[in-house]
Amino acid sequence: MARRQKRRPMSEINVVPYIDVMLVLLIIFMVTAPMLMQGVKVNLPEASAEPVENQDSEPLIVSIDAAGQLYLNLGQEKQVLSLATIRDRVAKVMKRNADKPVLVWGDAAVPYGEVVTVMVALQEAGAPSVGLVTEDPE
Repeated sequence: MARRQKRRPMSEINVVPYIDVMLVLLIIFMVTAPMLMQGVKVNLPEASAEPVENQDSEPLIVSIDAAGQLYLNLGQEKQVLSLATIRDRVAKVMKRNADKPVLVWGDAAVPYGEVVTVMVALQEAGAPSVGLVTEDPE
């Protein structure tokens, strides 16, 4: 007598290939997420301070390089901007989202007075508080 093979019903779906694809996508997102952080490469000063609480919205970052040139992380542009241009653009962003965090990445070689001038301009543009980004001395 010939043995009959049991057939699986067509309603069963093999999910193993879908799990494999999901894991590959997860790895891709985990690798590329840190690369999405924008900004100009600056040598941040070292300071031991408590980190600010994690906020849901992406912060607005103003970078000051060692030469004192200003950059803003809006879009994909990496062009030097004047202080007046940055003030105007930040004011427009603050009108749309008043709770958006604003951070300053100031190079360690930049004089303190220039950083303060940028912070004052950002507060004049409507930023309720401006944070300074530093590196933890390890």
